[in-house]
Amino acid sequence: MRIGEILSAKPDHGVVTISPEAGVRELIALLAEHNIGALIVSTDGTRIEGIVSERDVVRHLHSDGTVINNVVAAIMTEGVETCAPDDDLDTVMATMTARRFRHVPVLDGDRLVGIISIGDVVKHKIGQLEFERDQLDSYLHQS
Repeated sequence: MRIGEILSAKPDHGVVTISPEAGVRELIALLAEHNIGALIVSTDGTRIEGIVSERDVVRHLHSDGTVINNVVAAIMTEGVETCAPDDDLDTVMATMTARRFRHVPVLDGDRLVGIISIGDVVKHKIGQLEFERDQLDSYLHQS
């Protein structure tokens, strides 16, 4: 299974982005509005400058209670692990597990085309297991 197949199965694989100069209050509002856990930080909506998640907000809130008054650039992660639409899902899943992150932006060349979350991966794996179970059940009942 390729990452592109997972993206195409998502009902809306558009990516919500936020400017590095935006305020953390705006970030929190966008996370809540879209019911998502992370935003890509991008000035132009296609080039990745960072990623910022609920975890980033909480970690900075713990260490610096004034996080709400900051801009996104002050709390974002700059070194972003990405994948491509033709990357193998199991490889990306292993990287997500080993590096302990929940969101991976998908780039086609240098253009942002989507984002894969751990929820997308789990949903796909459950669907795959249910399909295999149904096939085995059907095979056993044919005998």
